[in-house]
Amino acid sequence: MRGPEGRTARGGCVCGAVEIEIGVPARWAWHDHARRSRHAQGAAYVTYVGCWRSRFAVVGGEEHLTRYADEDEGSVRSFCARCGTPIAYERARSPQMVNVPRALFAERTGREPRYHMNMPEAAEWTWRGEALKPLKGYPGVLWAPPRRKKKPPEPMF
Repeated sequence: MRGPEGRTARGGCVCGAVEIEIGVPARWAWHDHARRSRHAQGAAYVTYVGCWRSRFAVVGGEEHLTRYADEDEGSVRSFCARCGTPIAYERARSPQMVNVPRALFAERTGREPRYHMNMPEAAEWTWRGEALKPLKGYPGVLWAPPRRKKKPPEPMF
């Protein structure tokens, strides 16, 4: 269950009922912009770490896991039945892998998310790196001001 270096990373759900562990380093990490993942997570996109099934374990609270099988997509999503935290995403086309939301881990998983998948499905309202400025009167809040339209040039005669 441990990674090649003998290390693991532990994570879990919001309420603490389900605890998981993966061997590190994880196989890979990525940001998934797919509509299904966005809806399952309730977020603009989800960051996953993928690990070999043999290096993934539910170490506590397996009785609190529930699963949703999406037959159209050929996937199974597991989540905590108590608090709703997504725990794992498994795909029939890669049965040897388990994908876990990166946010479940407080510690390093051995991989940085360097890939963006399913960008054509990204929500049109997703932040795309626009310049952010502090919002006056709200410490810690940044915003993307609307772009100013350029004025047409003045006639030269």
